[in-house]
Amino acid sequence: MKLNGNAIRPGNVIEHKSRLWVAVKTSHVKPGKGGAFAQIELRDIRDGTKLNERFRATESVERVILDEADCTYLYEEGENLIFMHSETFEQIAINADMVGEQSAFLQDGMTVTLQSHEGEPISVTLPDQVVVTVVEADAVVKGQTASSSYKPAMADNGVRVMVPPHIEAGTRIVVKTEDASYVERAKD
Repeated sequence: MKLNGNAIRPGNVIEHKSRLWVAVKTSHVKPGKGGAFAQIELRDIRDGTKLNERFRATESVERVILDEADCTYLYEEGENLIFMHSETFEQIAINADMVGEQSAFLQDGMTVTLQSHEGEPISVTLPDQVVVTVVEADAVVKGQTASSSYKPAMADNGVRVMVPPHIEAGTRIVVKTEDASYVERAKD
């Protein structure tokens, strides 16, 4: 699908210089002299490199629609993460680098969204929030309970999370997968 250069929005995936890019930021510039253009910050889907590119309204780029499928996380095998397609039950091996630091939040049986282009997996999207158990939490420093200070804690998946003073070891909490930030105490 062709798209005008000034119609690119953040989140759009385009094919440019024979590679797939996702638009991160867009800004429209109207200089005093010359024609207007869109300044687009692009990130390569496969290796994460960034590129700043200018597109004029007269230029067109190829917009790519990614196939999305729900998959279930099964297990880790070496450097690969094994997922099962929810409809075809086909097992898919994906390099752990594609998921990145978020792979620590993967739990057996977790449903994730797998995005692919022409049958090749490109990215894995985890749920926004997961429930983890605090296995280690620092003691509260006397006098800090009244302020809104947070203390470091270790979750059962090995991720360090800053939690409120009332959270102790053994407490189940909800954490954002994108930045490992505390959301709330889990409802049991």
